[in-house]
This record gives sequence, C-alpha cells and structure tokens, in this order.
Amino acid sequence: MNKSENIAALAAALVKAQAQMGGAKKTAKNAFFNSSYSTLEEVINCVKKPLNDNGLFYAQELITEPGRAGAITIFLHESGERLELGKFTMKVAKDDPQGYASAFTYCRRISLKSACGLPDEDDDGNDASTPPKKAAPAKPAAPAKASTDVQHENIYTLLDKAFLTSEQTVKAITWASGGSTELVKELDQKQAAKLIKFLSEKATVTK
Repeated sequence: MNKSENIAALAAALVKAQAQMGGAKKTAKNAFFNSSYSTLEEVINCVKKPLNDNGLFYAQELITEPGRAGAITIFLHESGERLELGKFTMKVAKDDPQGYASAFTYCRRISLKSACGLPDEDDDGNDASTPPKKAAPAKPAAPAKASTDVQHENIYTLLDKAFLTSEQTVKAITWASGGSTELVKELDQKQAAKLIKFLSEKATVTK
C-alpha cells in the first residue's frame, strides 16, 4: 500500500466521508445472468460528494499488463497527504481495445467500492429488519476442497473460447461461486466444475 509519510488528516477525513456514504443502488441489469448490479456511475455518485465535502479528492490509475487490466484508487487530502487503495486486476476476455475498455470500467468500479468500503444497497432491507425465526442448529458442513490447477487451466482455456466480455467473465465466476468470490483460484472444486460445465456449453454455442 503506497501512502505519504503521514496520513493522519487523510484518515480522519475518510472516516467522516465513509459515514456519509450510502449503499450503491443496483440500477443496471445484466441480461446474460438475469441479475442487477451497481454501475460505475452509481458508485461515483455515492462517494464523490462525501469525499469532496471532507477535503478529499480521488483519482484512479489504470493498470495494463499482458492480457490483464486493472485499476487502483488514489485518495488525495487537501493537506497534501496521499493514500492508494483498492488495487484490482483481471484477465481481459478479448485482447482488443473494446475488451480492455470493458475490463477497465469493471476494475474501476470494484477498486473504488473496495477503497471506500462501499456496500451494495440492501435489496432485502425489510426482511432484514424482521427478527429471524429460531431454527434447529445445523450440522457443520464438511469443508469444501480447493479447486485444482487443472481446473484453473480448463477454465482459462474455455474463457478464451466462450468470447465473454470482461464483465460477463466476472459475473460467471461470481455466479458459479454463489456470490462468494470473483476470482477463479478462490473457487472450490464443485464451483469450478459448475463453471467449466457452463463455459463448455457457451464455447460450443459460439463456435
């Protein structure tokens, strides 16, 4: 984590700004997975004014690596203090300008949300405010086995053949994991097998 020598004033301002931020509304629809998500514009709308009102400015540096794109969020305080947070990179679905542009947009959104600690708006707020019914204690489930290197290679190969956009790639991984991760290497074996089956069908259709 890169930062200036002293970030006391910046940290205090971030605490105040974060307390003023609401959840990011899921205003966009992903027809591919029949789901909703928060756009980059919505995330910016949630964080920009609270940051500015507390003497903070944010910028985002784009990261380009062979076959990968990414972003990192930089906070600058009016005192001159600086802090970099939320570095996020991902494999681009297609090695062309459109593929990188799509990946950069997604990475900027994830980086900014992560750096600000911004949650998605609670779609089930009313249900969450209702006291839950007591349930019988469940038996602990056996720990899931981590996905293998062979599964990882199969997934990366199928991703190249399925011609998904960068955002669709991350959505596919998130879907297969049940919402627990956006990274291939964090999938367990069952989740990886589910994703491989899905991508195999997509690759067959797009031949």
